[in-house]
Amino acid sequence: MKILIASTPATGHLNPLLAITQILAAEGHEIALVTGTAFRARVEANGIRFFPLPEGADFNPNDVFSLVPELKTIPPGLEWLRVVCERIFVDAIPAQHEGLLEALRQFPADIIVADDMFFGILPILLGPRSHRPPVALCGTSILHWAREDGAPNFLGLPPAGTDEDRDRYAALARDYDATVDQPVLLRLNRALKGLGVGPVAMPLFHSVVDLADSYLQLSVPSFEFPRDMPSSVNFVGTPPIIANQVSPPPWAEDLDGSRKVVLVTQGTVANHNLNLLVAPTLAALANEPDILVIATAGGRPVDAIPGKVPSNARVASYLPFERLLPKVDVLVTNGGYGSVNQAMSFGIPLVTAGLTEDKADVNARVAWSGVGIDLATNEPTPEALREAVRTVLDQPRYRLRVSQIADEFAGIDTRTEILRIIGELVTDQTKLSRLRAAVPSRGRRAGRRG
Repeated sequence: MKILIASTPATGHLNPLLAITQILAAEGHEIALVTGTAFRARVEANGIRFFPLPEGADFNPNDVFSLVPELKTIPPGLEWLRVVCERIFVDAIPAQHEGLLEALRQFPADIIVADDMFFGILPILLGPRSHRPPVALCGTSILHWAREDGAPNFLGLPPAGTDEDRDRYAALARDYDATVDQPVLLRLNRALKGLGVGPVAMPLFHSVVDLADSYLQLSVPSFEFPRDMPSSVNFVGTPPIIANQVSPPPWAEDLDGSRKVVLVTQGTVANHNLNLLVAPTLAALANEPDILVIATAGGRPVDAIPGKVPSNARVASYLPFERLLPKVDVLVTNGGYGSVNQAMSFGIPLVTAGLTEDKADVNARVAWSGVGIDLATNEPTPEALREAVRTVLDQPRYRLRVSQIADEFAGIDTRTEILRIIGELVTDQTKLSRLRAAVPSRGRRAGRRG
């Protein structure tokens, strides 16, 4: 098959898609990938044909918010979410769509596989089903779907346990709809109208789940709040970490098992201020002789980590996670979805602290599922971090629970599931193509499911 991959130009989105391309390429499929120009060398080094996104959809993955600098100063909350949705996601749709069409002209794909926030796929999904390739989207974040308790996504709210919770969530949902969803939907439908499709009737993030021919959630059911989900949603586990992307650090031999290993990361997006989590974690554990702290700067130079590095700490810009994670006892993270799922698949309990992007909701799932402690703040104190790390290390219930989740990951053959789903979509498309002359096709609108 000819398979076109489309990725938001951000490391956390591209990494799982590159892992999926390795699965597909090993089966002999021809792969092309459209994403930001900063990733050209990395894509081509994996033997994949590269198509660049046009300027209006391309941005610096090391400074995602450079397009909207005020996002670095707006506090987490509804205004921050609205600005992100409008300026980062909706405004990129025309250029992303243009990039997809250009790639398809040069590479007539049998199927498109994209990440869940590549909203430039919407004009294709809203067009006639019989005149486009099937589309499989990969859930690189929490499952963006309506909750039965009425809580809006992105606010870090656990499932409602009482009627009072439901009443409070209903009030929050009304405010969220008025402040975020409706303004974003208005902007979205204007963009779609300019491309000759739409309108959609449900929130931006829900629409891609609803419209995708298949939705591959990169996690396990036990890490997602229970609710009715579209039949297109498939939990496929977490893709394997791409090996040998980073050489082992010079201090790799220090991971000799003599001390507990705590890994701290702020990921590759919310790492413009390493004082938020990396620095306070180093300070928190500096006087814990039984702990070795490993800190990654997420691609930034190590001297971006403020303050003196304690004697029981080691730092690196990037780390070979496939070698490191089997030796880690606790992950301290601001809540990147991919990192959290990778940690759980290795049986590593977590301490989380992060409120931006999707992190409040990821971290709420960490606490709800019992695999770690969510400090529910963007700026944890060293004292809170020390107490949380010691609790997770010293109380066996966290490791017991995450070992159960790890077994659930192990029970899903991610490679087989991905190949099965993609194969079935292409087979169905072939059958549909044979009926084109007999069955008239119509455009689709988001909102067909309640």
